[in-house]
Amino acid sequence: MPAPQIEAVLFDYGQVLSLPPDPAAWARLVTQTGLDHDTLHREYWQYRHAYDDGTYTGVTYWQQIASDTSRTYTPDQIQSFLDTDFDLWRRPNQPMLDWAQKLQREGHRTGILSNIGDAMTARFLTRLPWLKDFYHCTWSYSLRLAKPDLAIYRSAAESLATPLDRILFIDDIERNIGPARQLGMTAIHYTSHVHFLKEMKALELTHLL
Repeated sequence: MPAPQIEAVLFDYGQVLSLPPDPAAWARLVTQTGLDHDTLHREYWQYRHAYDDGTYTGVTYWQQIASDTSRTYTPDQIQSFLDTDFDLWRRPNQPMLDWAQKLQREGHRTGILSNIGDAMTARFLTRLPWLKDFYHCTWSYSLRLAKPDLAIYRSAAESLATPLDRILFIDDIERNIGPARQLGMTAIHYTSHVHFLKEMKALELTHLL
């Protein structure tokens, strides 16, 4: 089988362009919310997809968690939670960010397709200056869609002005890979940088590295 002809690279953000959640920020969130680790973990993820697809805003997401745990948080407290939530995900996965910037310098089209809520996006756009160098960023909440819905992949491809079969998509969650491949994208499940490099070699795409 011939190597795919790639014209654009589409990155997930969390745990692809960023490192896993920062334990120090998580510990701070535990302290700020007054919830124990297990309760916060359960609540944080229970409504995350609904936050990412725009059903909840950042504020109503935390209000829902407050309701579930019989707590009341002030607007200032919720803003502090949102700031710490950003800190959870802000640390760059430097090898992947370096590669994305290399692609950009060489004139390759790059994009981001991320499941992410409104308050997180606002902080990303003001606090991560390197985002401006991506050709297009698809933030799920703004479309009221989230991966693995096929429609969000189509939207990202249209925004990249690139045919689906000329896009390399990289995501850390396996269930998000299948829909991309179904639509014709070349896709890599990112589990570690070593594994990513092996996958690029297997796909005969090392010329992009």
